[in-house]
Amino acid sequence: MSMRQSILQNIRDDIVHTLRWPIRVAEDVQKTIIGLREGRVTYRDVATTALASLSALVFVVLLMFPVYWVINSSIAAGTPAANLYSQGIFASPAEWNLESYGWLWGESDFFFEDGYPGGGAGFGEIWNAFLASNLANSLRLSIPTVVFSFLLIVPGAYTLSRHEFTGRKPLLYGYVMLTQVGGGLNIAALIALYVVFNAAGLTNSHLALAMFYAAGAVPFNTWLLKTFMDNIPESYTEAALVDGASRRRIVWEVILPLTKPGLAVVLIFTFLAGWNEFIVAQLMLSADSHPLSVGLYSLVDERATPWSQFAAYALTYATPVALIYFFSQRYVESGLSFGGMEG
Repeated sequence: MSMRQSILQNIRDDIVHTLRWPIRVAEDVQKTIIGLREGRVTYRDVATTALASLSALVFVVLLMFPVYWVINSSIAAGTPAANLYSQGIFASPAEWNLESYGWLWGESDFFFEDGYPGGGAGFGEIWNAFLASNLANSLRLSIPTVVFSFLLIVPGAYTLSRHEFTGRKPLLYGYVMLTQVGGGLNIAALIALYVVFNAAGLTNSHLALAMFYAAGAVPFNTWLLKTFMDNIPESYTEAALVDGASRRRIVWEVILPLTKPGLAVVLIFTFLAGWNEFIVAQLMLSADSHPLSVGLYSLVDERATPWSQFAAYALTYATPVALIYFFSQRYVESGLSFGGMEG
């Protein structure tokens, strides 16, 4: 089974597992009742489990409340502040207004007087000139970031995991140090980065910015994939060498297939490195080259921010990230757990 087929199969399993949740709850309740009748389960056990479940539920509700509030704001008529004072913090909208989502797909006549793209443009024009271009720009950043990252991470992780060479330990220590300061180092180097990019004429290049994102993603993800490869028995490589396989064939047919979860985690992290980044993209790119993250911020106006449209845009921007994490949770957990086993 190929990696793509394996991921699709796991996604199907996750969907089925989610849809069967009510059935599993009913089965657990039935087993608990039977256990109480037979004396295998005490009322104290039930009370302890119920209290723990209730505490977890309260915690989840608190975590999900900001998401609920954004959804509420995107479908409610009026501003979030007005709805808060008139209906309360947990109230559902008294009147639903889906124009904000219509705005995303060009189905209304709303326009900004002093905002993007300006001058009486309708929803369709805004979509074509603003939101769609931001989406395309985000993909122009995220996809090359993944490609450049993998070109550096996979060979680097394999070399550090399987080969001994002069300077290996200092290099590993350097990787560890950079994993701790990677994001902060990017921000601290903004001025120097702008000077270099400006001198090279790359201040409005998605490709150059993707290379920068990839460079920032390399240390942590190389270390993660390297420690994952460390858990593959050396006997597999030795057996392949005895059978006459070349090093290149061993990497493609032995090492990489056995590191599917680790590769999936690296894929997710490197994609999100380009998808979520805001500060550098805002500084280095012009308005027509901004990704979704900067486009969302551009909706904020000092005089009148369209909060309903802002909330709908934010949900549209965040949904792919949420889906990626939902369907890749098993890979993230297994990859990080393996990555933390050895150093």
